Amino acid sequence: MAENEDEVKKERIVEARARNISHNVRCTECGSQSIEDSQADIAILLRKLIRDEIRAGKSDKEVFKKLEEDYGETVLYTPKFDMQTAALWLSPLLVAGLAGGAWAYKRHRQKTDVHIMALNLVRGFPLTPKEKQVMLDLLTPPPQPGFSATWWSRLHGG
Repeated sequence: MAENEDEVKKERIVEARARNISHNVRCTECGSQSIEDSQADIAILLRKLIRDEIRAGKSDKEVFKKLEEDYGETVLYTPKFDMQTAALWLSPLLVAGLAGGAWAYKRHRQKTDVHIMALNLVRGFPLTPKEKQVMLDLLTPPPQPGFSATWWSRLHGG
């Protein structure tokens, strides 16, 4: 009786480990389902293979490694982070960094633009309206290429 209980307990452990592994393995036929959820023939065979490997005494890591060797890395739901996938994982950070750097450079350039600095210096001096207009005409920077005031006003409904 005790042997039977031990056998049932071992089989439950095997079943639990097999289900855990099966939830983390992609069905090669369906692609969007785990082999635990899929009823495809290959999924049924893979579930049996996993149970057989566990019964043979292999660890979960060894079972995952065997599946990866036999079916490729795409069969696993959690791909490795290596040099091949580094560009894919890090490209959003690179793009965000470049965009932030461009924004900071443009902002810095606007704040240190000679025209703006000169306008700020002239503001404190009493000038006639004609002198103010001449200074503004001389010191107002030309429009930047690619930016149109009409485009901006159309965008904001002005």
